[in-house]
Amino acid sequence: MSTRPILIIPDPKLRLVSAPVVRPVKEMTSLIDDMFDTMYEAPGIGLAAIQIGVAERVVTLDVARQDEPKQPLALINPEIVWSSEEKSTYEEGCLSIPEYYEDVERPAKVRVRFVDREGGECEIEAEGLLATCLQHEIDHLEGKLFIDHISKLKRDRVMKKFSKQAKRDAQG
Repeated sequence: MSTRPILIIPDPKLRLVSAPVVRPVKEMTSLIDDMFDTMYEAPGIGLAAIQIGVAERVVTLDVARQDEPKQPLALINPEIVWSSEEKSTYEEGCLSIPEYYEDVERPAKVRVRFVDREGGECEIEAEGLLATCLQHEIDHLEGKLFIDHISKLKRDRVMKKFSKQAKRDAQG
């Protein structure tokens, strides 16, 4: 188990659509463990495999508060099978867009079907922070970022800022 570098915008890999996992779930153990280590170290509440450069449909999350026991959840090939008409707004951030937060409106409730780390078929219904986090991470698997849900002006501004930073970092 180890942490892996997190891709930061404007890295083009973050816009890739991740492929469904076809290998046996048992082979996913080290990737999932690394994803949890990376997510907790960051610290964050969710991580999609593409954020560490692996274009497979795998998500880890844990929305437990700091004073609560950890509640790690690994989802392989997650898909939203239902979402409510009702909306809710949460301030979102992203490990691939460090220190940038913006209010995003999404469906208030979702039902997600996935395979767990033991290979079992699962379905969960979520609301609140968990619903938002699931939608945010599943968006990553489609090459979408939370900034795609905000105004073009704000999105262009944040992309410009991170593009300039990436150029400075590349020049050393």
